[in-house]
Amino acid sequence: MRQPTTSGSADPSGPGPAPMRVRSASAPAPGRPVNEDLVFRFGPLVGVLDGATVPEGFDTGCVHGPEWYVRHLAARLGVAEAARPSARLTSNLAAAILAVRADHGGQCDLDHPGTPSSTVCLLRDCGDQVDYLVLCDSPLVLDAGGQVSVVTDDRLESAMAELRRTVATVPAGAADPVTRFRQAVGVQRERMNRTHGYWVAAADPDAAFHAVTGTLPRRGPAAVRRAALLSDGASSAVEQFGLTDWAGLLDMLSADGPGALLDRVRDAERDHPDRLRRHKPTDDASVVFCEFGPAA
Repeated sequence: MRQPTTSGSADPSGPGPAPMRVRSASAPAPGRPVNEDLVFRFGPLVGVLDGATVPEGFDTGCVHGPEWYVRHLAARLGVAEAARPSARLTSNLAAAILAVRADHGGQCDLDHPGTPSSTVCLLRDCGDQVDYLVLCDSPLVLDAGGQVSVVTDDRLESAMAELRRTVATVPAGAADPVTRFRQAVGVQRERMNRTHGYWVAAADPDAAFHAVTGTLPRRGPAAVRRAALLSDGASSAVEQFGLTDWAGLLDMLSADGPGALLDRVRDAERDHPDRLRRHKPTDDASVVFCEFGPAA
């Protein structure tokens, strides 16, 4: 992690906003040696990436895996940010995806529906404003203007809900559970980076321009005070286990730090097996927590 820095020029009419303060934590699922999440900071840019786990027995057309993909995507985002610090986040993400495509070195079938992919959650401190980007299911929690809100990209969940309805129409005796699961994964892959499906960082740079984006001020009554970037393994504290609400999650991060949130998620995974995801009993979990002080 780099030390906190700021970007943007100072306002000659008064003192500029204080530097963004950042804390983060990331941990693999218990019993797994590899963490397919990644948290990073490159100066004013912070991010959380969550690589898509490949179910056992499925081909990807690629000699690399999710861990390789998220590390290369983060590095390429850092390069893009350094080269074009004033560019839109969507443009820098597209450039990073394109660069990672070249990093495969011609060894892989990048048109394969199972090619490595990752969610993306980014936040950039631009001095007098904050830019953000959310692609797929890694939410961003914001405390701005005295209100807590959540920026989400729910297209994957919508696609999965439709898929579950489709699978439910298949007679129970028509296929064994393994076959039904393989069919479901195949359909999900076919909907990745499609207009009526969902969008995720993979091999197509166009996906970047389908991200949810926005800007918040760092001054005035609507100023951003806190932000949390989460992989779904960490957001499960609210969405899956109901340990707190979004405002309570920010308060927990403020008081106890990101590591405490991950500890509570692990406790919940152990203590509430009835609430676990069917396809994944536990998950990698990551959080980047940002605090924005008043003008210096």
